[in-house]
Amino acid sequence: MHRYLFPLAIFVMSMFAAGEWRAQWIFPHRGASFDAPENTLAAFKLAWRQGADAVEADFYLTADDRMICIHDRTTKRTTGVEKTVARCTTDELRALEAGSWKGPEWRGERLPTFAEVLQTIPDDKGFVVELKVGPEIVPALKRELADVGASLKKRLVVISFHADTIAECKRQFPDIRAHWLTGFKRDEPSGRWAPDAETVARTVADCQADGVGMNGKREVVDADFIRRLRAGGVDEFHVWTIDSPSDAEFFQQLGAAAITTNRPALIREHLEP
Repeated sequence: MHRYLFPLAIFVMSMFAAGEWRAQWIFPHRGASFDAPENTLAAFKLAWRQGADAVEADFYLTADDRMICIHDRTTKRTTGVEKTVARCTTDELRALEAGSWKGPEWRGERLPTFAEVLQTIPDDKGFVVELKVGPEIVPALKRELADVGASLKKRLVVISFHADTIAECKRQFPDIRAHWLTGFKRDEPSGRWAPDAETVARTVADCQADGVGMNGKREVVDADFIRRLRAGGVDEFHVWTIDSPSDAEFFQQLGAAAITTNRPALIREHLEP
């Protein structure tokens, strides 16, 4: 496949300075999580070495009202210790070891704070912040962003499955881009997938999101789905979690502004030989 260089959708143009653009921006899912333990500083640093344009990181709110980087509601899967994130202080969570489940070479990795992840972001790269809970996390995010410069804010995107969280983010940070996230479920009797494009477009409008991030199911998100989505007023979309080069090429051709992947090096190599 040829490497295309052209101005991307508004989503990408708002994140990075003007210039030449790749056909897709590559967002490592929880960092370079195929190779390194997800949502750790090691995974984010590796993602930069693998050619990422931005990193995607998940955040929960702790008992002491701080943001901690972890995907699950509990710590069991990645630390081996069963604790509910929302019931623990930051110090309690930081005391857990979160790397060795992936391999002994990663022993000693910790659950990072928002500030620690932020410090890994290079000056010309982006930060995709997934908020895993409701609007109660937004004040904590506001505190974290208080000293962040305008340049990085242009390269920051907030994403969430919680439409009310996205709506509150747009109220608090109207100049920071936000995407509502959605997966798809199939109704077995009818064979129909939900939500449909029209429902997605209405939800995006209702929460004032700048676009949508969708589970990259090719049987759902096809050319007709994107046409209907755009007819409903949604021009920006990204897809997750795409680890197959053929799937990445498919969504590239549909016009996805970004592709979230566990394997940034593989997808980058395929899209830009």
